[in-house]
Amino acid sequence: MTTSPANNMDVKRRNRVNTLRCILKSDRVSQMELTQRLALSWPTILQNVKELTDLGLVREDGMYASTGGRKAKAYAPVRDARVAVGVDLTADHVSVALVDLGGTLLRQATGALRFSMEDIYFQYLGGLLQRFVEASGAADRILGVGVALPGIVDEERELLRDSHALGLRNVPLSRFTQRIPWPCHCLNTAHAAGLSELRDTEGDMVYLSLDDTVGGAILRDGALYRGDRLRAGEFGHTTLIPGGRPCWCGKAGCLDAYCSAKVLAEHAGGSLSAFFEELRSGDSEKRGLWREYLECLAAAVNNLHVSFDCDMVVGGRVGACLEEFGELLRALLAERNPFEPDSSYLKYSRCSQEAAAMGAALTQVEAFFQGL
Repeated sequence: MTTSPANNMDVKRRNRVNTLRCILKSDRVSQMELTQRLALSWPTILQNVKELTDLGLVREDGMYASTGGRKAKAYAPVRDARVAVGVDLTADHVSVALVDLGGTLLRQATGALRFSMEDIYFQYLGGLLQRFVEASGAADRILGVGVALPGIVDEERELLRDSHALGLRNVPLSRFTQRIPWPCHCLNTAHAAGLSELRDTEGDMVYLSLDDTVGGAILRDGALYRGDRLRAGEFGHTTLIPGGRPCWCGKAGCLDAYCSAKVLAEHAGGSLSAFFEELRSGDSEKRGLWREYLECLAAAVNNLHVSFDCDMVVGGRVGACLEEFGELLRALLAERNPFEPDSSYLKYSRCSQEAAAMGAALTQVEAFFQGL
């Protein structure tokens, strides 16, 4: 059976991309190490490294010490040879992030900006991004802009189908990107945050976002699973307590009504940071509320773990505080685990506030890899 030229090209491209990914994960690596890590032939690695060096994505970095034979050349990634911008749009603020090819956050900015469908809003957004890029000194290396939107994003039909947070239905994605002078890609906010948190995962993982709304993302075989109707990861609308608290979706007892950041913030004048400050100071009322919150969260996390049987990451604004305040959560999860008293499958957020903007930017990095 012969291999078609098209398949041959696919294999070559995949090997080249995998070589670049491997180099990006290393500060310094030899061609021999690459052949061993990737299980590729020496000629293939030699050709890939040459092509990546010619593209300015890899550079020679001296020689390794001799081990008795010829000294091996060392190669290093040029991670900032290309960079991408991510934008996280919410009802009342905008976050912007600049990432390199390795997914490292190079620059970040967040500011209050009330969302509006008026052209002046999008004009200001475009100007804000241009100023952000100019200040970074990376204008000539921008791959594109990823835009995270709070709602169901239909990429095939190029529509924001539904956004409770922005009060929108069936709005063309081009409305959000019309003033941005770079290639753009839009996606759901929780999916973007999940991509940022799960970017080094090749297998399966679930991301749970605890923000003003509860959402999430599912990673299968290292790729984002969106579902048949683009609603995969809408964990906020799983039923936690039948007939319980009313949810903004119109139903009752949804996880969102018990575990959104707003549930805590409303007990501290609308400020989540104030809630945790009072919790830190030992306020007995806040300690009681926090325990109640964590008992609900533990039930939800356990349900997801039993359903998906893989590691989980909890992020969002509440997730960012679990490193400090999550000891009780781990105890509750170990107690609820029906198989063994273990909660090690739960990981805490690495990216906190900038996760969605970073994940949105990474979609442009991934598109660049796929085009190599």
